[in-house]
Amino acid sequence: MADIEIANEALSLTVTTTGGVIWRFLSRSDGVEMPLFREPPQGRERAALKSGCFPLVPFGNRVRGNRFTFEGREYSLKPNMDWDRHYLHGDGWTSEWQIVRHIGTEIALAFSHRGTGTPYAYDAEQRFSIDGPTLTTTLSVTNRGEFALPFGLGWHPYFPLTKGTTLKAAARSCWDEDSSWLPTVEHPVAGDIDFAQPRGVPRRWVNTVFEGWNGRADIDWPERRLSLEIAADPIFSRYLVFVSDPAFDAGYDYDFFCFEPMSHSADGHNMASGGGLVRLGPGESLTGSVRYTCHRP
Repeated sequence: MADIEIANEALSLTVTTTGGVIWRFLSRSDGVEMPLFREPPQGRERAALKSGCFPLVPFGNRVRGNRFTFEGREYSLKPNMDWDRHYLHGDGWTSEWQIVRHIGTEIALAFSHRGTGTPYAYDAEQRFSIDGPTLTTTLSVTNRGEFALPFGLGWHPYFPLTKGTTLKAAARSCWDEDSSWLPTVEHPVAGDIDFAQPRGVPRRWVNTVFEGWNGRADIDWPERRLSLEIAADPIFSRYLVFVSDPAFDAGYDYDFFCFEPMSHSADGHNMASGGGLVRLGPGESLTGSVRYTCHRP
């Protein structure tokens, strides 16, 4: 495990090789640092679920029944968490990454997976760079298996949740979920999760995939006089909002929420449309970037 830090006059970023996660992401101004992703706990332990953000590769979320059929072949996945019966969020967040570049304000990490517990064999790379008030994150995956498979990309950032926090992220539709946290019915966005205009983040359980995102979002913390503009490549046409609940997580105090840029829907493997997953033949690659720009008045 190794931590790598890059910084300039506006931002500070700490990445760790354990899980390939962003451990800390801070705004810097006049000697004052403020977290843009949630602050991790103190100490040496590095765990993705305690981090500021972790990667979703070779796809994010879950597959119903841990099974899918693709191009006439049936595939199965093995659970990778003892508290969830599904194979969850891919392999990158539970694996050790290698530092392949650290020059100035740029970092690149790489990770290879060769099929344990999953039919996927692939190489992944993450690149992080800061320029002024903007952090650019890029995630790439290359199929190293014998057959074509459906791939997807995403990130799982955690953002501070304050009393005044608002989110703006227009979408066409969203999905209800079942008791397995998998999508059931798609319907127009409405109510307290309609973020077409800036809206406070609900203080209740939310675990919702939104479809038809234009790749633009804004998070505002008015009491901190701080906002974050998110701009994602067109491949990220979906996002997921997650707000936990003390009944699910005993230590949760509505102090963070997740806004997850994703290239595909949860359980896209079992949707007739593919849910945004991309077919990659052997040696083919998929890549996408998300930019986070900090604004102060």
